[in-house]
Amino acid sequence: MGAEAFAEPVVIDLGTGHGALDSYDRPLRSTVPRWFAPVVLVLLLLISSAASAAPAKPPFTSLLRIPLGPADPYLITSDGRLLTQTDGLITAYDLGTGSLRWQAGRSTPVYRLRTGEGLVLMQPWTTAGAGDGTTAISMVTGADVWDNPRSVITIAGSDALLAVTGTRSLSGTNRRVQGLIEVLDPANGVARWQVRVPSTAVVLGVPGPAGSGARMLMVRDDRTARLFDLSDGRQMNVRDLPAANYGPENPVVAGGVVLLRHPGPSGMEVSAYDPITLRELWTKPADGTFEVRSCGQLACFLGQDGVHAVEPATGDRRWDRSGWQTVTERGPALLAYPDTDISRPVGLVDSDTGRVLVNLRGWLPMAGANSSGDLLVTREAPAGARTMVAVADQAAGRLRPIALLPDGVGECEAAPRRLVCRSTSGELVVLAYDEAAGVG
Repeated sequence: MGAEAFAEPVVIDLGTGHGALDSYDRPLRSTVPRWFAPVVLVLLLLISSAASAAPAKPPFTSLLRIPLGPADPYLITSDGRLLTQTDGLITAYDLGTGSLRWQAGRSTPVYRLRTGEGLVLMQPWTTAGAGDGTTAISMVTGADVWDNPRSVITIAGSDALLAVTGTRSLSGTNRRVQGLIEVLDPANGVARWQVRVPSTAVVLGVPGPAGSGARMLMVRDDRTARLFDLSDGRQMNVRDLPAANYGPENPVVAGGVVLLRHPGPSGMEVSAYDPITLRELWTKPADGTFEVRSCGQLACFLGQDGVHAVEPATGDRRWDRSGWQTVTERGPALLAYPDTDISRPVGLVDSDTGRVLVNLRGWLPMAGANSSGDLLVTREAPAGARTMVAVADQAAGRLRPIALLPDGVGECEAAPRRLVCRSTSGELVVLAYDEAAGVG
């Protein structure tokens, strides 16, 4: 407000010679009815309220609609981009604004999209699924960076990319590899170093000493485990491991320790190995465990009698849940399930204690998370025609409903302040929403 608004009022005395009343003793009688003033006041208040009240903002607003077939892949990147693929054309959008960033044409439709070290890694589509070869394009510009004639995979905890030849088996493509393994420089696709596998092997990333980055553990089918420095290919350690069914989750790294489920003298056992020296730390009976998984800083033993969490370095039990069958990691927390149907969790769980943070019975989890890293979940509304969206608020220990999705929209993935959903009309729909909705 300006300073002139606080100036002293100016009074101009016109006197009686300028048409002023002779006397103020007898005011003139008004001819306006007494009811008029209150009614006018009410009308003015209503008009003022109507003028000042902004129209209600819809909970979800459509930011972007992209034609996309049900089999066409899309990907949300960690830096806020949406990548879609249709008939070989890769398109990148800014999720914040909905603007088109770049397009890159491909001669062959893409089987799947992955990212690693600022690159989009693409494998061609064939009638059998993923074909041979990988093309890397820049995530920033869409320009071609390099090609490799084999499958290129990422390795946990490292910027290195591995060019491998996968074997199709019950262990899954690319988990068991054969022939030559090349560790590539992401910048140009040139091999930093290579090692040849005599027959087949399982490869996984394991943590090195503090500050040294990850290493590559290769377990060959002759049960020889070899540990390599990813930077230069030096072999750090080697040892023989027990015979085992080396599948997609065996061995596994949990809490910085390598865990292997294998047959023992009197039944199945679980053994733990130091990731730096490969020294055996402990071996215990599996007690009905059919799989070992990482659970934050713990290891979870999954079996018919429930889930048991142990300290990976010692094997000591930390917590047990007899009513659960499996768990999956979601950031620092876990999703726990009463059976093998991983679409319907029991709840969001504290991995350190096994305590249920948010009850999720009846809700389906989305992929991705909001700006705070919280999980979003959905469930059909009572009428069944639309879907309710809620936040699994860990701090409050409850579900916080946001709103119903628009008609014809579902199968959503979460991103900060955005939902990316498929629609029944054959589109990918980007919805903007207020993450503070429902707080209170």
